[in-house]
Amino acid sequence: MTELVQEKKAVSQSIDFYKIFKVFLSRWYWVAATVATALCGAWLYLWYTPPIYQTGASLKLEDSNPAISTGGSQMATQNYNYTDKIQAESFTIRSNEVISNAVKTLDYKISYYLKGRVRTTELYPNVPFVIEIIRQDSVNFGRSLYSVKGIDANSFEISSEENEDAKTKIKYGQVINMGNMSFRIKDKIPVNSTYQFKFNSKEDFIGRAMGGLNIGEAARFTNVMGLSQTDANAVFAADILNAIMKEYVKYDVIQRRRSARQTVDFIDNQLGFINTEAGKSGATLANYKTQNNMVDMTSSTSMTVGKLADFEKQKTELNLKLLGIKQLEDQINTNRNKVEIGVDLEGELSTGLGALVTQLNTLLANREIKLNQFNPESQPVKQVEQQIASVKSGIRSSIQGMRKNNEATIRYIENQIAGVTQSISSIPVKEQNFVKLQTNFEVNNKVRSYLSEKKLEAEMNAAAIVSGASIVNLAYPSYYAISPNSSKAYSTAMMLGLASGFGLILLVRFLNPYIYDKETVEGLTHTPIIGVIRKFPDYIDQDSRQALSLAKPKSIFAESVRSVRTNLSFLASHKSSKVICITSEISGEGKSFVTINLASTLALIEKKVILIAADLRKSKLHKAFGSDNKKGLSSLLSGQASLEEVMIHDDVHHIDFIPSGPVPPNPSELLHTAAMKDLLQQLEKNYDYVLVDTAPVGLVSDAIPLIRSSDINLFVIRSGVSQQRAANIPERLSREYGLSNLAIILNAFGDDALYSNYYTTDYARGGGNSTYYYSDYSGYSGAGYYDDENRKWWMLWKKK
Repeated sequence: MTELVQEKKAVSQSIDFYKIFKVFLSRWYWVAATVATALCGAWLYLWYTPPIYQTGASLKLEDSNPAISTGGSQMATQNYNYTDKIQAESFTIRSNEVISNAVKTLDYKISYYLKGRVRTTELYPNVPFVIEIIRQDSVNFGRSLYSVKGIDANSFEISSEENEDAKTKIKYGQVINMGNMSFRIKDKIPVNSTYQFKFNSKEDFIGRAMGGLNIGEAARFTNVMGLSQTDANAVFAADILNAIMKEYVKYDVIQRRRSARQTVDFIDNQLGFINTEAGKSGATLANYKTQNNMVDMTSSTSMTVGKLADFEKQKTELNLKLLGIKQLEDQINTNRNKVEIGVDLEGELSTGLGALVTQLNTLLANREIKLNQFNPESQPVKQVEQQIASVKSGIRSSIQGMRKNNEATIRYIENQIAGVTQSISSIPVKEQNFVKLQTNFEVNNKVRSYLSEKKLEAEMNAAAIVSGASIVNLAYPSYYAISPNSSKAYSTAMMLGLASGFGLILLVRFLNPYIYDKETVEGLTHTPIIGVIRKFPDYIDQDSRQALSLAKPKSIFAESVRSVRTNLSFLASHKSSKVICITSEISGEGKSFVTINLASTLALIEKKVILIAADLRKSKLHKAFGSDNKKGLSSLLSGQASLEEVMIHDDVHHIDFIPSGPVPPNPSELLHTAAMKDLLQQLEKNYDYVLVDTAPVGLVSDAIPLIRSSDINLFVIRSGVSQQRAANIPERLSREYGLSNLAIILNAFGDDALYSNYYTTDYARGGGNSTYYYSDYSGYSGAGYYDDENRKWWMLWKKK
């Protein structure tokens, strides 16, 4: 193997870019076919694919709520991040509640379609005919597509998608029971016009709306949110996007007013109780004054009653604030996506706590974004969870401090109330009872007055709260389709077609294991090429016994055989009579064909030629001479016939021929006998050339003794049939048997540029007979010297 590699280094090859160009040019129609196929595919794609439209709108996010103007707002604004805010609010916009409420505002219950030859088009918002729904199950009803076709002025035809062949004739206004529902069509359908419709639920449109909705920043570092909706119906895209934005604004207001509503509800409950108690205490006080003839209290007693009422009012205020603290604590503990501060605590929050709440809301929004990108166990999500836990811990500490302060203040007020109550005990019993009743009455009135004020304040705050977003631009239908893009589709198809065509050419070359040209042979072996025989016609007249080199003497094929005949004079030039052994790797490479044509050309120059069919296993050479092959070489070598009995004199080719004869049981042994050597020596004396057609050396070893005893050995490699391993066989034979008379004939060369080697070989060696003259005749078919010249398709103007 090392020796072989060293020999190959002597062969100098360089890349020929013109050959590379010819490789692709040779199969230009492949590229044209793939491009045409791709363009046809793009045309079909554009024809059958419904267009997709897109519309856009924008929302502006407000910095803060006008009702909140406490100390914590400044810190919140400083930590405000519009990108995080927009991403957080995008999850709210995509929520089922917002989308569901938006779908409710549309006419979604029935969808109408116009059936065309290629595709079906949705008619929204047009209603070609009115369908009255009489009975419909809220969940379980048929969602299949119904087809209707107008027959005449009084009736129409209807069928369902599930059973299109079952068409029913219905009169207008008649009740139709299909799909677990009852409905009827009142309006007349145009005659011979076909429409389709189907019944929808709200949930059917939620996925459609969410699937085409895209939300992002309208521009960097701004508080404007850009929304877009894509859909096959331009009007629906605009309507659903506008409905989503309006419902989001309503939803945001409702969420912001939640804490104020909770406060109002709590005050209403307290007012109901206080009003009852105030009425009872007032009636009791009036009765007591009447029964005891008491008109008024002393000034000191009045002061005591006033103090007690004030303390009770303060206690009620503290209890309301304790409710706000509990609401905030519940929001932190329930792990909500957003934390809102009640109006009762706005003035009580420290700057630090307000900043922590703002930071927590940002982290909660960030966690939702991370959960859409990663799984809950991933490291980025865990990091955000740790930050959220840390901020919540700080908020809980602040809330605990607020609760302790509030509870301490309540205990102080309760102690004051106890002190005032004790001072009342020093008053006379009759007046003491009056003071208690008077105090109860005053406390109830003050608490009622305070609760009424707080309710009014909470309602005013709720009314002052506006949405955190406002619609900047509404969506309008855009009838410019964003998909499919015809120019992009055709350009992509063109590129795919070109890539497929060139890729197909490269793939065919890459998967090709065969030899096609002399450059490939020269790159694989050091054995010289004695000639290149052109490809012969695919059709051969079975009744003709004439070799093609004789049948078409002025053809390129015949000239290529003559070049091999010329180069034979260089081999064994010292001998007047030559024994030539012709073999190949496998059957079907044309060694017999080359043999008979070479013999015929040698006979034309008045050389005495005899041809021996030495393939004793599977010879077909006798068919060219019209022999029945009942007697031949096997008969001669086995002693069953004489040379004169087996020899055939062919007047067509002017050569003598010995057929192979019947297949013997020991073909290899017969060729190894002395009789075979004696035969060759005898024939060598009487003939100028003895051509021996042997069995393939790659399949059997029959030809080895003939190869070793021959003056010239020709190894046939057929273009497009012989694999690349065949080129290594001549060198292996030369090395194993010490031969120096081996040469290669490249047979059936067709000059197919697709499989040609893109290297140009400088295969020149000095000394002896290692350099031969031959041509592959590539590019000379139009020189005017040959009968089988083929005009190119672009040379139609040239005369034959």
